[in-house]
Amino acid sequence: MDAITVRALADWHHIDDTPRLLVLLYKELRKVTLPWVSNFHPDQIPDLTGRVIIVTGGNTGIGKETVKQLLKKGAKVYMASRNKAKAEAAIANLKQETGSEAIFLELDLASLSSVKKAAEIFLSKERELHILFNNAGLMFCPVDLVTQDGYDMQFGTNVLGPWYFTTLLTPALLAGKETSPDGYARIIATSSCAAYLYTLNWDSFKDGPERRKMYTYTLYFQSKFADVVVTRELARRYADKGILAIAVNPGNIESELQRYMPKWQQFLSKAILYPVFNGALTQLFAGTMPEAVQYNGEFLVPWARHERCREESYDHDIGERLWKWLEQQIKENREEDLTTS
Repeated sequence: MDAITVRALADWHHIDDTPRLLVLLYKELRKVTLPWVSNFHPDQIPDLTGRVIIVTGGNTGIGKETVKQLLKKGAKVYMASRNKAKAEAAIANLKQETGSEAIFLELDLASLSSVKKAAEIFLSKERELHILFNNAGLMFCPVDLVTQDGYDMQFGTNVLGPWYFTTLLTPALLAGKETSPDGYARIIATSSCAAYLYTLNWDSFKDGPERRKMYTYTLYFQSKFADVVVTRELARRYADKGILAIAVNPGNIESELQRYMPKWQQFLSKAILYPVFNGALTQLFAGTMPEAVQYNGEFLVPWARHERCREESYDHDIGERLWKWLEQQIKENREEDLTTS
């Protein structure tokens, strides 16, 4: 952990004593960063023939491994990715490995217009969606980066974009639950152990002075916490309609997610990182296993086990406020589009 990170964490927790801060972090994170041995293996996934599934960020890392295991079980999988060339290369590679071919769906979560277009294309092809893996994410990118619509890049990519994509796909999820063996469609959000480290700075979601005072670490941590909050709100709003929502911490996994970290940090972190096979375990369990239906609105951690997130995650007022904020952003962007068209 570098000096900047320690100073930032001290600011968040109002702690000037670094040793005390590190003890706090250890107590908070050890139960979710030291994975238990799992009884779950992808071989246990039931046959998925006839199931339609979307995996965002499916061309690399945990997403690609998730697509691989789903294809092996007979699912029809849409690989929703921003980079067409990388996605097509991943699709070809997975076809060699599994004998089945994923379908490319162009999606840039940092652009609300791209999100809308991707949802429209999918809905023009499919009536049903059985499982949505909101797996794509961004970590520790430069603070100067913002989305096409002016939001913090990490919040826009990790929270607003996936939420908008999910709401647009709700009709297909409602149709999908009708033909799911257990009567449910599922939304699986890939969060992180970072969800334990920060709550929400409501003035930092869009670009501005408040956001630019924050560290990239803080901005990432709040986005992963927000993923848990949004997931619980989805569960609350849609459980009686047959849609389940589960947030997961995939574990410390070696992937392209670390690309913005300094090279020396990437090198040192390898000692505590697991392969992508492990990273896919918890979300595969949440998305496909019959027993996972009991975890609607909950937080699953490595590997495929239930754990409580930070207490603010369960605050209904925070969930309601965040949901209304997300809805307001789409409304404002629509009004702006009408004004400029």
